[in-house]
Parts: sequence; C-alpha cells; structure tokens
Amino acid sequence: MKIGVFGGTFNPVHDGHLAAARAAADHFGLDRVLFIPSAVPPHKAPPTPFEHRFAMVGLAVAADPRFAASRIEQGEQKNYSLHTLEKLAQLYPGDELYFLIGADAFAEITTWYRWRDVVSRVSFVVVSRPGHEYTVPPGARVHRLDQLAVPFSSSDLRRRLARGEQPEGIPPAVLSYIREHRLYELPPADPGDLA
Repeated sequence: MKIGVFGGTFNPVHDGHLAAARAAADHFGLDRVLFIPSAVPPHKAPPTPFEHRFAMVGLAVAADPRFAASRIEQGEQKNYSLHTLEKLAQLYPGDELYFLIGADAFAEITTWYRWRDVVSRVSFVVVSRPGHEYTVPPGARVHRLDQLAVPFSSSDLRRRLARGEQPEGIPPAVLSYIREHRLYELPPADPGDLA
C-alpha cells in the first residue's frame, strides 16, 4: 500500500489541507492519507489543545474514505518526524510512505532532527505554487505537486475567527465544532485595562 503521511498542527484544519491531500492521493495513487496532528510541535508555539485539533481533523476527513485521523503523535514529548516515521514503519511494514509537505517547510528540511534519516525513509510530495523553486537535498525522493492553489492559511483563519467572522475555507462540521467549543475567540477585555 501507498500511505500518505500528512503532519502538522492543523490549528485549525481547513479546505486547503483537504485539497492537498486529495490531489496527492489522486496524482500519486495513495491508498490512504493519515492526518497526524502534532501534540507538541518542535518548531511552533503550543497551539490549541491536541484533543480539539484531533477532533476537528476527524470531522474534516470523514467525507473521504482514503483519509484517517491518527493519534500517533499524542503525548507530552516533542514530536520529531523521524520518530513518527519509525512508529509508522512498525504499524505498516512493507508499505511505501509518502510525506506530504509544503514547499516552505521542505526548504528547511536540512534543519530537521536527523534529517538524513528522515529523507531515507520516505518519498516526499512537495506542495508548492507553480514555479516555486526549492533545493532537493542529497538522497531525497521528491514528487512535485505544483498545480494546487491553496488560498487559506490556519493563522489567517484564526485571526478571522477571533474577530467573530465566519471565514470560508473551513469545513462546515469543523466550523460548528469551533463555535460550539468557543475556540480561537479573543479573551474578554479586563475592565481594569480600560482604567
């Protein structure tokens, strides 16, 4: 089997994530795409609690039978891609792993923990804007996915949600979950701040 490995904070998961996973599965014949929310990402500030992000991913991927949400990175330790890939190799022995990644993140691959071991274990599906250039490090197997325009970013969606907007780009079930659990709302102003 060909298995896509799609990690990230998914804070929140959005239509761009789903479009990238669909395009990768369609173009490269992936049988399954695992969406893997990072509990303690090594390169980012602590995001929305893992359980909320995992629940949102579960709602977002429910419509495509090739997609699944994975808890493989839950826990208190920092999540390095190498450790995740080692666990996946035990769960899916003999299967081919395809690591879905944006071009900006892939451009920093040589800064990752034991990056040479990471590139030796997977093929990469690098999602980028048409014509975007990046350097492929020695030993990396890369498939370009250039024809995808992803107009959404999680950080922009969080800002818009904090302003009380109903932004496009978030699956309806995920948006309902965000509203129900009051995620990404700005904390109420402290009356003492106005004095």
